[in-house]
Amino acid sequence: MKLSELVDTTREVAATTSRLAKIDALARLLRDAAPDELPALIGLLLASPRQGRLGVGWRGIAALEVTHATDATLTIADVDRALDELAHASGAGSAGARSETLRALASAATADEWDFLARAMLGELRTGALGGVLLDAIAKASDRPPATVRRAAMLSGDLGATAALALTGTAEDLENVSLEVLRPVLPMLAGTAATPSAALELTGEASVEYKLDGARIQVHRHGDDVGVYTRSLADITHRVPEIVDIVRALPAHDLILDGETLALDEDGGPRPFQETMSRFGADVSREIALRPWFFDVLHVDGRDLLDEPLSARLEELDRVAGDWRMPGVVTSEPSAAEEVSREALAAGHEGVVVKAIDSPYSAGRRGKSWVKVKPVLTYDLVVLGAEWGSGRRRGKLSNLHLGARDPDGEFGEPGGFVMVGKTFKGLTDALLAWQTETFASYETSRSEYAVLLRPELVVEIAIDGVQRSPRYPGGLALRFARVKGYRPDKTAVEADTIQSLRALLRE
Repeated sequence: MKLSELVDTTREVAATTSRLAKIDALARLLRDAAPDELPALIGLLLASPRQGRLGVGWRGIAALEVTHATDATLTIADVDRALDELAHASGAGSAGARSETLRALASAATADEWDFLARAMLGELRTGALGGVLLDAIAKASDRPPATVRRAAMLSGDLGATAALALTGTAEDLENVSLEVLRPVLPMLAGTAATPSAALELTGEASVEYKLDGARIQVHRHGDDVGVYTRSLADITHRVPEIVDIVRALPAHDLILDGETLALDEDGGPRPFQETMSRFGADVSREIALRPWFFDVLHVDGRDLLDEPLSARLEELDRVAGDWRMPGVVTSEPSAAEEVSREALAAGHEGVVVKAIDSPYSAGRRGKSWVKVKPVLTYDLVVLGAEWGSGRRRGKLSNLHLGARDPDGEFGEPGGFVMVGKTFKGLTDALLAWQTETFASYETSRSEYAVLLRPELVVEIAIDGVQRSPRYPGGLALRFARVKGYRPDKTAVEADTIQSLRALLRE
């Protein structure tokens, strides 16, 4: 299959708001693909290449100066081989090798194809072809029941492999996909609510548990063999020996546990999120120890618990996890839920997760059975620039470059601004149109990818917090930033400062 067919389909998917139309377009694409192309195809559609980390960043892509091809000749297989080369480059000279591979790929691609590939590699595709839509497209393309396809994907943890099985295997093959110890499954996800009381209205009687500012982990054990996996199902077992030791000591032979982990400081309080994440991306370091908290159990010694109610799973969790159990209470009283939330926040955690006590474990699903509640912070920041959108946002200025005021000139001239993050979330079609028209009056320069602006427009941004980051000159980055609205009533000198954001690191 040619890459151009994938690019044309994603453009069609992005251009419609109809879920059914998206599913139809994707189903046609999947039917036309060869079986061995499906895993790579699915990875590109999700902007999550099957190879995992590629070692490629925005700067490396933006720095390329190439002449793109005029004819569309690249195939999915060509792209997959190039991504393999990027992922496997290591050791001395690997940076140069990656640059050469990128240059060759960009030269072989048309301008439209390269725009697609760059965004797919950076995880910024935004076509609307999310996992749920793709699952329904796989079901339609293969003429299999959507519920069967969804469950197979959940239990295998691999959407590409599920697509290949659904389209090339038998109905029985798909139905026989089951939970296996040491094969990670997609984690159950939570919706959101403004308060614990509002969450209880959705769930009814629930287990109200701490929401840590840590990293999601799924832990499997078969005897002395232990596997530890991230939210995205990456294997990090070799990086977390302290968690492996804890799980080996639990009273069971076979286990699958769901939980979170974070690093604690000398006083037993949570370290910043970035310090926890540093253990996931580097070799083992005993300088920062990780402590697990388990909040669910999916399997114990031959007994699958996915379809059993949370109440039954918690009984088993209490038995096998003991002191490693996530703090929480089972209640239907809003006052009790609010109290747990206050306790969690006072201990330095993010908030709470409210879980319906009768709910099964719906791997990979985000619904109303689990509802997270955490306070939202808002800051007034200045727009320093914007990137051109793709798909439905093609031709419109979308991803905002956000700056905080630097009153002391720590990062430049006193009263200047320092970049602290980007976001495209929360932008309506009306705001996109307004930005594209209005930003021209503030433009200082532009490139193929972005327009830079005079720092005069103030926008209110909601965030979940900040984290240390070398990516931006201020040394921090916004977490889960989204636009609440522009503030024409405020001038840039009234924007929040880098110091006020930095204070969140300590908090």
